[in-house]
Amino acid sequence: MTEKLTDELIKWVISVDRRLILMESMKRHTAVRASDIAHETNRSTQNISRALKELEDKGLIECLTPEKTTWKKYMLTDNGKKVLEKLEGKYL
Repeated sequence: MTEKLTDELIKWVISVDRRLILMESMKRHTAVRASDIAHETNRSTQNISRALKELEDKGLIECLTPEKTTWKKYMLTDNGKKVLEKLEGKYL
């Protein structure tokens, strides 16, 4: 991933609270579920599910259980790890 693309993704993540909250949770957990993060951050499961979908669409996370309809687990992709590294210290 280019530096420019990483910077664009960082701006995109920090532009919406739920995305930044999700990235912060990814820092503490290898794999996450929407309901767990929602409970941990006092956000609605719907709000966190939307953030998961947004980050997945950008290639920052991937679903480990795509065959499931509920209780899906997600983890950071390599690109997601690069973005998280850049966010740490500055935004998280």
